[in-house]
Amino acid sequence: MINYAVVGAGWISQQAFLPGVVQSGNSRVVAIVSGDLDKAARLAEFYHIATVVDYASFDTLLLRPDIDAVYIALPNDMHADFSIRAAKAGKHVLVEKPLATTEAEALAMISAAQGAGVYLMTAYRLHNEPGTVAVLDQIRANAIGRPLIFQSTFSLQTAVGNHRLKASAWGGPLQDLGVYCINAARHIFAEEPIEAIAMSHRPDDDERFGEVEASVAATLRFPSGGMAQFVASFGAAAVDSYQVVGTLGSLALDPGYRFDTATRISVRRDGATTESTFPQIDHFGAQVAYFSDCIARGTPPEADGEEGLADMLVMLAIEAALRTGQSQKIVTLPRARHPTADMVRFSAPTEDRLLL
Repeated sequence: MINYAVVGAGWISQQAFLPGVVQSGNSRVVAIVSGDLDKAARLAEFYHIATVVDYASFDTLLLRPDIDAVYIALPNDMHADFSIRAAKAGKHVLVEKPLATTEAEALAMISAAQGAGVYLMTAYRLHNEPGTVAVLDQIRANAIGRPLIFQSTFSLQTAVGNHRLKASAWGGPLQDLGVYCINAARHIFAEEPIEAIAMSHRPDDDERFGEVEASVAATLRFPSGGMAQFVASFGAAAVDSYQVVGTLGSLALDPGYRFDTATRISVRRDGATTESTFPQIDHFGAQVAYFSDCIARGTPPEADGEEGLADMLVMLAIEAALRTGQSQKIVTLPRARHPTADMVRFSAPTEDRLLL
């Protein structure tokens, strides 16, 4: 078993990560780090976790030899600090996306992990989900010819007070939802985008959007001629899907990103349509099972720090395009690895969770 400390006991830890670890089969949580000790204590009792500490005790907790890795589920602006401290203490790090808030922070996180000889993995749970990986397999098998066009919508309604609506935490629909669209497009085209244009909308009469945009739309250009367009929104009905149009056919994944629904692929070619539905898995259980396998086997994870940085550089370019109204060049090193079938894990879904 690989032992984790969970840093941050908010919604994503409660709804997804803590129950997911139970489903992983090779991982367990041995400590919770939280600013709300009463809430953390209730979660610890529910999941039979022995240790609960506050943020001030984080460095002391890291001295424990029985903790192999940490899961960082904090607001975006806190990712770098806690990740770097954990890495320097010799702990592997699984950190929620976006990886950090600046390129400098991301590079410091990558450097800290490399210097300490530990793994830094960005939490791209879809890289371990069967439908998402099947999309890439279909494209590599020439099911729709050469991919040319990617179009996606990822939207939901966000509640007042959510930390993802705070500019100080680098919140907003681009960082929280658009990152999924960017990541999908990069792996579908199997290359990095080289240019971005964007526009956004922020209503005057909605208190949620005093600090961040309600909706962001972007177009990315890829070296081989591929074009990716997406809209990410915190103020629209829940939709998550994407379509890929190739030289010979088209492919759609709907739903495409959420962790509480089974993915479904529809492929159209030569006048015929083929549909495939994939089993509902526990995305977070699959993700932590994969990362724990990497730790146990000494194999670097595919979704490493550089993977998180690649998406960050695209988001920073999109933000610059929004500020200036001008297209922005993107310079990113090519990625040699992409999600593959051997990374899929079939952790069973569960309803056994505690939400506070």
